[in-house]
Amino acid sequence: MMKILHSADWHLDSPLQGHGEALRQALAAIPGKILEIVREEKCDLVLLAGDLLDGAYTPRSYQNLYNIFKAMEVPVFITPGNHDFAASDSIWMQEMWPENVHIFRNPRIESVALPQLGCRVYGAGFSAMDCPGLLEGFRADCAEPYAIGVLHADPTQARSPYCPVTQTQVAASGLNYLALGHIHKAGSFQAGQTLCAWPGCPMGRGYDEEGAKGVYIVTVGEKTQILFRELNTPRFYDWQCGLQELDNVLPPVGSGDYYRITLTGEGETPDLLALQARFSRFPNLLLRDRTTRPVNLWGNAGEDSFEGLYFGLLKQALDNAPVEEQEEIRLAAEISRQLLEGQEVVLP
Repeated sequence: MMKILHSADWHLDSPLQGHGEALRQALAAIPGKILEIVREEKCDLVLLAGDLLDGAYTPRSYQNLYNIFKAMEVPVFITPGNHDFAASDSIWMQEMWPENVHIFRNPRIESVALPQLGCRVYGAGFSAMDCPGLLEGFRADCAEPYAIGVLHADPTQARSPYCPVTQTQVAASGLNYLALGHIHKAGSFQAGQTLCAWPGCPMGRGYDEEGAKGVYIVTVGEKTQILFRELNTPRFYDWQCGLQELDNVLPPVGSGDYYRITLTGEGETPDLLALQARFSRFPNLLLRDRTTRPVNLWGNAGEDSFEGLYFGLLKQALDNAPVEEQEEIRLAAEISRQLLEGQEVVLP
């Protein structure tokens, strides 16, 4: 049996505009957190499936990565992705790395045998911002008990410019486990004898990357299994609620997580500046107003105008409609009023 840590999409040195120094420090701390889990789980192998850097790198980031990888003391396999592809000036081509690190720098599948673990690791890397599908026609042919693959690839779109991977290709690969990067939300699927998985990014960088983030711990034996391990990194949440519910949905005081709360429902326009001041004990709280003003649906119903005639007919239909149809008629009236007043319409 073999235990693997699988991670991807760290995006170190991202600019993180608008989020402050605390988030940048949390991002820089990710490699150290990964090292802690490798030691805690007693992993035999580390697979890092691309986009560890967001683009250009700093000497400080390189030195930190070098020290972390060396301290892992187990084989580390890296496949450059579309953000940190192996160009001549990239961190993967310019810098030296510890002996336990292997980087798949070429856009063709190569392999490295690990006799001490009874496995062979297959991988390839991006050499430009896009990459053709590399798994097409591939099948692992090795004498070792376990065949492991690592790619920065897109399993969600067959025509993706970022190394598309299909379930048919995975099923034909002959791999025990295929470790992917690129997709920032964790996922997996079984195809034939191969388990294919991507752990998502270890920390969200915006409200489009919500919730808990982490890594996969992979156990390869008679059966391949994955366990998601959350990382203690700041999280992003994007919620909606009515103004009266705001006190009940706010996070605990002192939370380092990021919350964007959109206020909805009918009512007077809230004073966002006053609300932000009131809840200043939550430094990472962003409030948005999507409330609508109360509407008198039937105020001019029956008046001698096109509008009055229209709402008069709706009101008459509502009064005569069975209960199960009344909600639809009322909704039609509400949408009509919102449109006439130039309001944004959000369909239920």
